[in-house]
Amino acid sequence: MEITQPVPRRQVSDVVAERIERLIVDGVLKVGQPLPSERRLCEKLGISRSALREGLKVLRGRGIIETAQGRDSRVANLTGPRDASPLMHLFSSQPRTLFDLLEVRALLEAESARLAALRGTEADFVLLTRRYEEMLAAHAQPQGFEPREHARLDHAFHLAICEASHNPVLLHTLQSLTDLMLNSVFASVNNLYHRPLQKRQIDRQHARLYHAVIERLPEQAQRAAREHIHSIRDNLKDIEQEELRLVRATMRLEGWS
Repeated sequence: MEITQPVPRRQVSDVVAERIERLIVDGVLKVGQPLPSERRLCEKLGISRSALREGLKVLRGRGIIETAQGRDSRVANLTGPRDASPLMHLFSSQPRTLFDLLEVRALLEAESARLAALRGTEADFVLLTRRYEEMLAAHAQPQGFEPREHARLDHAFHLAICEASHNPVLLHTLQSLTDLMLNSVFASVNNLYHRPLQKRQIDRQHARLYHAVIERLPEQAQRAAREHIHSIRDNLKDIEQEELRLVRATMRLEGWS
């Protein structure tokens, strides 16, 4: 006769910890963000304050929640400093990495746009619309062109699409590449936004991508995201070739050949 081992009863603290972890993985609670009040968390999770405190104690032990003296608990930095990796330093220091990263962006962002159109909630689309309108408002400012701020807003728009995909692994993969992603967005902003033709093209592509997602058109969203990144890649390669031709022509003019 087969002897069945009793299933160990799970601790309430572990159950509570896992439910909070789910909120972090899903992006509801973000790194560095203070946790809601105990009262709100208890209401949201349907638990007692003592159970919540035990769950938070487990999360602190795992390094997922941190509580500084005299401050609220918050989600810890789960990946460590992004610039600490020697590999990331090598990537960011090599100009050719820009085009490698654009290849990766085309793959990941096309899929995140498709999933966002399929899975995005109305709340996701409210946030996406906010990021899109912030980006447009910055473009319309008459006081001047600040590439890094435009790059930050552009990146926030694309990240909001990924958040609407409801794929935590995809979101965390893109977030782990944030510094490299900002470098690629900055390269496109710095080199293309002051060129009227390319700027109008980027604005049209952003609009096409935004509307495809919020109108729940997954195939169009996927195509719009992919074509947007490919267009940036092609424009940057054209600029690179222009600069090489200029260098060669200048060297000939100065009698180097």
